[in-house]
Amino acid sequence: MYLAWRIKNRNEYAIWLWGMSVICEIWFTFSWLLEQLPKLSPVNRTAELAVLIDKFETVSPQNPLGRPDLPGIDVFITTADPDKEPPLVMANTVLSVLAADYPVENLACYLSDDAGSILTFETMAEVASFATVWVPFCRKHNIEPRGPESYFSLKKDPYRNKMRPDFVKDRRRMKREYDEFKVRINALLDTVRWRSDAYTAREESRALRRHRELYGDEPIERPKVPKAIWMADGSHWPGTWMNSSPHHTYSNHAAIVQVMLKSPSNESVQGKNEESRCLDLSGVDVRLPMLVYVARKKRPGYEDNEKAGAMNALVRASAVVSNRPFFLNLDYDNYVCNSRAFREGMCYMMDRGGERVCFVQFPRRFDGGDPSDGYAGYTNVVFEVNMRALDGIQGPVYLGSGCLFRRMALYGFDPPPPQERHGGCCRCCFPRKPKTPGGVDSDEERQDSRREDEKTLSTYQKRFGNSASLIDSIPMAEFQRRPLADHPTVMDGRPWGALTTPHDPVTQSMVADAVSVIACSYEDKTQWGRRVGWIYGSVTEDIVTGYRMHNRGWRSVYCVTSGDAFRGTAVINLTDRLNQILRRATGFVEVFFSRNNPLFITPGMKILQRIAYLNLSTYPFTSLFLTVYCLLPVLCLFSGQFIVQTLSVTFLAYILILTVTRCILAILEIRWSGIQLVDWWRNEQWWVIGGTSACLAALFQGVLKVTTGVDVSSNGTKTSADGDESSEPHGLKWTWLMIPPITIMLVNLIAIAVGVSRTIYSSSPEWSKLLGGLVFSVWVLIHLYPLAKGLMWRRSGGKTPTVVFIWSGLIAITISLLGVALHSPSGDHQIGGSITFP
Repeated sequence: MYLAWRIKNRNEYAIWLWGMSVICEIWFTFSWLLEQLPKLSPVNRTAELAVLIDKFETVSPQNPLGRPDLPGIDVFITTADPDKEPPLVMANTVLSVLAADYPVENLACYLSDDAGSILTFETMAEVASFATVWVPFCRKHNIEPRGPESYFSLKKDPYRNKMRPDFVKDRRRMKREYDEFKVRINALLDTVRWRSDAYTAREESRALRRHRELYGDEPIERPKVPKAIWMADGSHWPGTWMNSSPHHTYSNHAAIVQVMLKSPSNESVQGKNEESRCLDLSGVDVRLPMLVYVARKKRPGYEDNEKAGAMNALVRASAVVSNRPFFLNLDYDNYVCNSRAFREGMCYMMDRGGERVCFVQFPRRFDGGDPSDGYAGYTNVVFEVNMRALDGIQGPVYLGSGCLFRRMALYGFDPPPPQERHGGCCRCCFPRKPKTPGGVDSDEERQDSRREDEKTLSTYQKRFGNSASLIDSIPMAEFQRRPLADHPTVMDGRPWGALTTPHDPVTQSMVADAVSVIACSYEDKTQWGRRVGWIYGSVTEDIVTGYRMHNRGWRSVYCVTSGDAFRGTAVINLTDRLNQILRRATGFVEVFFSRNNPLFITPGMKILQRIAYLNLSTYPFTSLFLTVYCLLPVLCLFSGQFIVQTLSVTFLAYILILTVTRCILAILEIRWSGIQLVDWWRNEQWWVIGGTSACLAALFQGVLKVTTGVDVSSNGTKTSADGDESSEPHGLKWTWLMIPPITIMLVNLIAIAVGVSRTIYSSSPEWSKLLGGLVFSVWVLIHLYPLAKGLMWRRSGGKTPTVVFIWSGLIAITISLLGVALHSPSGDHQIGGSITFP
């Protein structure tokens, strides 16, 4: 009704102002509908862990020994550069995973080191050693959280509700062990350099001695030995060297697979006092999950596809080594905060109807940062409102980390048909014809079966590659993911005790196969990155990957645990926050102009789910209209006009009704999602800040990349551990993304001064139009306040880059003078006319 009234009642005195405002408001209405429609059926879920434990881990006639019958989980942790991603933070994440409350024999942890750095490798070796005391300590005293750094940094009383009398002594000793562990981690760089220098000097001495044996004491040039990086066993490190060398750089190094901790046995191993360095572990299970270090092969001329390529390499390597039917991916800084989170996620996978769940997304929580969350780095509205709303349709989108996947869904298979009995392995394993009544296949049937197997094998090789081990692992993973056949309605269930048998030990042939499937050329002429695994071609590979699975008919679940499942490092300064928004928005633009556009109709995705993805892909386009709308009050105050001809009662009534309705909707969202009012308001402010800065830049970058193929996007988002001047709260580092919003703030301030002065000194002041422009301008400035606060804050000697204010000031002054010249009170509207105040 408001839009209809606005279109009918044009402002004849400023038709251009009326036209721009109406166009922007029509787009805002369209965008608002795209955001609100998927919120029609929000869902809050709760997992009953007692039921899961009673069904899969309790002594029963079907399970007389009470062995865990839960499917296995492979945990993937990715890191790319130890200089930007501190090894100590990554070590805490790995330790928290190893200490998670999940059956040890069914858990494995894989670390992907995309840099092939020996610092990360040596850190993993230290982690494997320290885990022998940290993990049993967590089990003995039920420690939460299970990352040592986060646990020893807790501000609450650590001795509360601890019943064992030796807890104080054990905690004091463990704190000392962890302090020594940190010293060793922080000294690794010097240790590696000292060791490498020593081995290099030894090699130089040997070369000189051999040279003298050949040429005697003749004057010779000292032999040159390359400054290599040496491992502790006296061999060259096959990964990246500190000094650039052929085949030993970040983008050119060999593949590495190293099993740091072997797969444990199925029988519990009780510790003893004399077996530990510092703790009495009598009666405590001291087994550790399997831990594997992986660095994929890189060579010039082969696209590495960044994180998506690293994740696909982990999927293939884990399929050959452990082949768990489910896997969880975490960033290097996302430690496990709730040790029972793995079980809660598995509740939804093992529930009836859970066979159609492709992934379980956990909320992303963050440590550190501004306590007031001035930069909306915690993004509570996204996690608590939007994700819960999508959970009532077809499920939340994949957020890039903290997600439990079904392996078969990521392999590109379709979900099982609902409420239908089907044989085989859900379109996943080699089909077999039924046998003859006598139970023996005839020659013709055996030949037909052989031909079908060969045809299926050829199809699998085109999809997954030529690795026989990888292809053979697919039916096994499909069988292990099945629910228990404990009810007649369960389709293709597995029998009781099928997962309690011991796992095969890791052999050299398995490691060799794992190395072969992470080669840089393995994905050539396969469907990895196109249909299988993480999808390539976008900086937001997480959104595209989740979209593809939803498009095939899978659904997802949003799992809010009783305590935070995982916690990461928050964005704590303006620069990082803008770069983060830029990266996500650029990916959304790429999705819109690609074959993954939600407008392309497929029967597998529900309409409201499609609208939710359409809202994401069109989100950056709103920035263009929002920027124009934020400049409208400037034009109003300069011209003395407003978006409507007069501030009539009808217009004010519409504005009042819209405002009250918006507030009611906000209150409803706050009540059912549990967020705070300040979180909602901060999200509104950053919708304007991000829309006039990072999203606007992402729109032009995305369009430029799609039309010309030129990629001018910046590097990935840094975290607070980078160690530069922007790593402090409210710290700053130069980015050109600040220029548009600063310009908007400055021109609005100038316009307020010009408009007030004109009206005061005018012979016939029009206060209603001034009031409308002032309220409009103040609305813009209030939304941009967090940006102004971040720019003016001083911390640790950092200061706002002068160039930001210079460029923004020049643009603001130019716009202001142009506006005053075009709309001077004397009535002269020609460029170059005199500017005279009455």
